[in-house]
Amino acid sequence: MSLIYYGYPKCGTCRKAKKWLETAGLEFVDVNIVENPPSKEELQQMIGNSGLDIKKFFNVSGMKYRELNLKDKLPEMTDDEKVELLATDGMLMKRPLVTDGAKVTVGFKEDQFEEVWGA
Repeated sequence: MSLIYYGYPKCGTCRKAKKWLETAGLEFVDVNIVENPPSKEELQQMIGNSGLDIKKFFNVSGMKYRELNLKDKLPEMTDDEKVELLATDGMLMKRPLVTDGAKVTVGFKEDQFEEVWGA
C-alpha cells in the first residue's frame, strides 16, 4: 500500500518531509491538508494507530490554535469533540501527517521518518 501524505504546500516542514519521502523513493498520495483534511473517521484511525495522545495532532504553534484559544479549551473537551474539531480545519493539525493505514507519523523528524518509513 502506498503512503498518504497530508501536507500544506506553504509549510517548510512539510516540504522537507515530502522531499525526504521522494528521496527515499517512496510512493505517496499528496493531499493538501487544508483543502482535504482527513475525515473524523480517518483521524480516529490514525490517532489509534499512532499510539500518541490526541493533543499531539494539534498544531499548537499555529495562528488558528491561538485564535480559538484552544490551550484553555482542549482540557475541557472530550476526545470525540477534539477529533471533530480537527476534522473541520486542516490548519489546526500538526503536519505533515503520513500514514500507510497502519503506521502514522505526525510532524517531521528525519530520524523518525527513517525509523518508520525507511526502506
